[in-house]
Amino acid sequence: MTPDAVNPAVLSGGKTHRLDSMSIAGVGVVSGYGWGRESLWQGLMGCKPAARLYPGYGRGRDEQAWVGRIRDEGDTQDGTTLFGRAVRAAATEAIVDARARGWRPDGRTVGLVHAFTLGDVADWRVFYLADGGHRRSRDYLRLLPSTPISTVMQEFGFHGPAMNVSAACSSGNVALLTAQLWRSAGLVDDVLCVTTDISATPDMLEHFVAMGAAVADADPFTACRPFQPDTLGFTMAEASVGLLLTDAVEAPYARLLGGAMNNDAFHVVSLEPTHTHIVDCVRGALTAAGVTARDVAYYNAHGTGTRQCDAAERDVLTTVFGDRPAISSLKPLVGHCQGASAAIEVAAIALSYETGVVASAPITGPAHPRLLNGPTPLVDGLTVSLSMGMGGNNAAIVLAGA
Repeated sequence: MTPDAVNPAVLSGGKTHRLDSMSIAGVGVVSGYGWGRESLWQGLMGCKPAARLYPGYGRGRDEQAWVGRIRDEGDTQDGTTLFGRAVRAAATEAIVDARARGWRPDGRTVGLVHAFTLGDVADWRVFYLADGGHRRSRDYLRLLPSTPISTVMQEFGFHGPAMNVSAACSSGNVALLTAQLWRSAGLVDDVLCVTTDISATPDMLEHFVAMGAAVADADPFTACRPFQPDTLGFTMAEASVGLLLTDAVEAPYARLLGGAMNNDAFHVVSLEPTHTHIVDCVRGALTAAGVTARDVAYYNAHGTGTRQCDAAERDVLTTVFGDRPAISSLKPLVGHCQGASAAIEVAAIALSYETGVVASAPITGPAHPRLLNGPTPLVDGLTVSLSMGMGGNNAAIVLAGA
């Protein structure tokens, strides 16, 4: 680790802590709003859900469903599948953005962490059903999780470590913490984190609806109402997000101060009812960042709109924070992007610090008194973002303005 990587960073109020000098210097987004981070931001500021009605869902495949799918666009030269094109588009936009802010990777060791949950489910379906399990070897290779990140490493000449991580819906935060661990170990100077989930297919949605988590037949503002009564669940969505982490720009979007991750070790879907380990994860993130709960101005909720998630996060807010921070909630707008859900919310937080406006969904009924009602002017302070994934995966990070 380079000497400047362990220098204390000064927070508001003169407080200092040690961190590994990882800042978000580039952002790239492909989402249900469109291709590019500006599409995401305009959608959030307009309080318009990314989801729309798509035909071909339901058991008879003749029903419509509310889904925040990525439109099948992008440059076909970037890949023959939507998954591959989205990975490259998010990665490239983040790199170009960081370069525009003064990042120069020459002579630096750049790694890549790609976080995902299911991979290219559409292409695997084609492989079995259309190709009968047989295709040219060069075409088969695109199914392997190592291929998309290998092509990005080749294109940009990065020579640091490159790997995939998967921790269900907490994968985006886990990718960022993996990047910080690499930096602590002296393995990298900079890291490109890409998180991708393009699995909002009829096959996948059917099971999330059957589990009582996703809602397909109600508009997002009716279905997903975190911290509000009568919430039903989340709208399934897709995204690919690129976040370039470095210490080599003077004006990044935000700083990653630290975080923590653990596991409930309780159930493959349900949350452990005492919420002990979720609370411990958030407290661990604060400790790792060298800050206290009173330093936190915003709590970015996992906010799936399910009752057990609401109960857990209300407990976190009361137990850890004394219900002090403002609560931002994005899933009614962006949808639940599964493995990419944490990353797209970190992208929104970074853009909030950049623009001075906190993105949050509008309130549609009686709500937690600290829940933000749509876009709100930013105040000084830190943001804690919690993500919870199936299998008991918890990951929380602490972010600060640049």
